[in-house]
Amino acid sequence: MARHVSLLLLSSLLVSHTAYGRVWNDTGVGSIIFEEAWTVPELIHQAELSRQLMVLSCASPCIQGIQDAANASAMATSVNDQLASQISNNTVRFGAFAALAMHDPAAAAQELNRTVTELGFLGALLNDYQQAGTPDNGMLLVLTRLGSGTETFIFYDQPEFDVFWQMAVDLDVPVYLHPRTNPDPVETLLYAHAPFLIGATQEFAVTLSTHILGLCTNGVFDRFPNLTVIVGHLGERIPSDLFRINDQLTRQVAVGMPMQKNVTFYFQHNILETTSGNFAPDLVRFHAQQIGLDRILYSVDYPYVAMEQGAAFLANDVPAFLNDTEALALMRGRAIEVLKLND
Repeated sequence: MARHVSLLLLSSLLVSHTAYGRVWNDTGVGSIIFEEAWTVPELIHQAELSRQLMVLSCASPCIQGIQDAANASAMATSVNDQLASQISNNTVRFGAFAALAMHDPAAAAQELNRTVTELGFLGALLNDYQQAGTPDNGMLLVLTRLGSGTETFIFYDQPEFDVFWQMAVDLDVPVYLHPRTNPDPVETLLYAHAPFLIGATQEFAVTLSTHILGLCTNGVFDRFPNLTVIVGHLGERIPSDLFRINDQLTRQVAVGMPMQKNVTFYFQHNILETTSGNFAPDLVRFHAQQIGLDRILYSVDYPYVAMEQGAAFLANDVPAFLNDTEALALMRGRAIEVLKLND
């Protein structure tokens, strides 16, 4: 099981939180990045290389790949407890995002509350939709809610998930939406003709961007205007296509779409994107023009992208289009604010 991590620079101002005594050291320099890695010894090695604190979490698909609700809930609690215990004696270097079972929105809200208030976690990471239900003659139905005798996908854009989003707002923590591969037969039906497109090339962005746009069009950010969601890979391509998305969605208002603003507004106020695995200077500049530089966080996508590639982006590309103040905000300043590290 992969561990999704966010790497945070060490600093000098110590701030303690919760029973586990989470500590953040703020020297005023260095980067905050959201990455993946496989083992704690590997993470320690990376920390030694880059002098960064790491916020770990369970990645792709983790709990979202467990269909049975009871098993998923138990596994999420176990993962969170084990992770908290594992980092409890080294919170200067490690923090965490919660893994959550999303079958029951109220139960997910309570586990988020427990991990933040008791374990000192910084928020949650969800690997796109939640698999749920039971197989029915080998068929798979893709739904937003459970159906009797079916295997289903649960998306978090329906009103019954308001209890979960309200908890995130009350705790003032971000929820990171991370991509995942689709289980069979969906993946086979979609990509058997071109399996080269499975994963990061195409599948991740297509699937997760649909979920993100579902949150927008179904009014989640209108009901929770202070909600913060983080999306990697330069927003799973959405900010590159905002004109067409906004233009086409205006036609849906007449047929009952509850969204009150437009997708650009939500990226400017609710959704943050990261640069993970997408170091295209022209695209970063374009996204900054579309949604604002303060909506973009630096990230690498390790281990699928080398740390050195991210470092080269900061050293060689960023100075060409950002001044020192802007570069520092991209590298770490906004992430400190979003994660409330200095609060």
